[in-house]
Amino acid sequence: MKLTTAALSFLIVASASFTIRAEYRGPRLHFYVLKPLTVVLIILVALQTKHETGANYKLLVVAGLLCSLVGDVFLMWPRDRFVAGLVSFLFAHVFYVAAFASGVGAWSVWAAAALLVYGVSMLGLLWRGFGKLKAAVVVYVAAILLMAWAALSRWSGAGADGGAWAAAGALLFVASDSALAWNRFKGEFKGAQALILSTYFAAQWLIAVST
Repeated sequence: MKLTTAALSFLIVASASFTIRAEYRGPRLHFYVLKPLTVVLIILVALQTKHETGANYKLLVVAGLLCSLVGDVFLMWPRDRFVAGLVSFLFAHVFYVAAFASGVGAWSVWAAAALLVYGVSMLGLLWRGFGKLKAAVVVYVAAILLMAWAALSRWSGAGADGGAWAAAGALLFVASDSALAWNRFKGEFKGAQALILSTYFAAQWLIAVST
């Protein structure tokens, strides 16, 4: 039986909720199973949505989601695989940029300016905590901001089908990674994992339904 997008979305919310619960209360095995499961369900949403975005757009988004799935596995590894996870998500953003840029009529100057100010501000605040990862983090930040710029430009300039979903997803992705970076490099804060995971899952779901 084929599940509808609504049914899959319900399962995603349930799986994401239990993932967050497992992050705080355990058992850890539940987290290891449920986090990738949530992303797999999101991939299924992307595969069956029917917006007129074109096959190439859908394939690029699915490729980005698959890279994200690999990144999630690396970040959950018992030993620290942060760099491997960072590289996996870097590839995810490259695929997302390619998808969003395909529908850009004109690149938004205001979006570029706002994202640049935000990115430079975050780097300045967290710079000392990056240590030997400075170069890698700068490249990643550039990639995710380019992804957000492409999504915002696609929405505001061309009004492409699914553009609003993709733009909202891109901004939530920036929010999620910002919270993750602050928690890792500046200092842990209360509710960090709930914020990181909820915005991450919402971002990926929005990008998936944009297809």
